[in-house]
Amino acid sequence: MAVLVEAISVVVRRDAINAKYRGGWSAYVEDAPNVTLCYDDDLARIGFMMPWETEVFINRLTEHGLIFLADNKAQDIAVVDQQVGPLTECDWLEFAKISHGESGGKVSACWLFEGPRTAYGVHFSSKTMNLAVPPGWEFEDSLSHDFTFVPNEEIEGRLQFLRTENGVNVYLDRETGEEVFGGEQP
Repeated sequence: MAVLVEAISVVVRRDAINAKYRGGWSAYVEDAPNVTLCYDDDLARIGFMMPWETEVFINRLTEHGLIFLADNKAQDIAVVDQQVGPLTECDWLEFAKISHGESGGKVSACWLFEGPRTAYGVHFSSKTMNLAVPPGWEFEDSLSHDFTFVPNEEIEGRLQFLRTENGVNVYLDRETGEEVFGGEQP
């Protein structure tokens, strides 16, 4: 199985959650800061739109006993970008853009892989793969279908704040004319 990767995803090993996170799996699910949690037997993923949101969440995870990096290598937690994959070295995770449904669309996904890596390329542990997605997720309404990236240096000039809905800031992207979303900054 694999988990969806959209925007900036924080991917955590479930065995680490069970062993180290105060309160275990049920506490982790309860502490999820947004509705993007999806998981399989091995990994749990929560997505964020803004880098600062990701940092705040990782700090919370480490306060609960999980380890982010050791010797610049992902331990219990990996940060995975929708476009490029893991942002630090991570020897327990595989990442690829895979076909989704019959539309020919692609989604970014990652999965636990700890087997031998005998060649270059993507490694799979089976011939089939199911994809875990957040509740209510539909490809046609997703970032996988319509991805937009605004570099940090363009945010102030390109995005106009419109409102906050349910803890999520809504901005107008002046370049595209579309609404884009980001967490409410603390």
